[in-house]
Amino acid sequence: MNVKVNEDCIGCGMCINMCPDVFEYDENGLSRVCGNADDCPDTVESAAEACPTNAIEIVV
Repeated sequence: MNVKVNEDCIGCGMCINMCPDVFEYDENGLSRVCGNADDCPDTVESAAEACPTNAIEIVV
């Protein structure tokens, strides 16, 4: 599973709260991928669905 956070991120932290093993804040306070999404694909998909700006892109 390939995951990225696009430029629509507003840094709300929803994905980080839901899946801290895969997402973290970058130096600008926005989310970025920091871990292996294959370790918890269901949680990553839930985080993508919960993202208010649809900034998480998943390519299976």
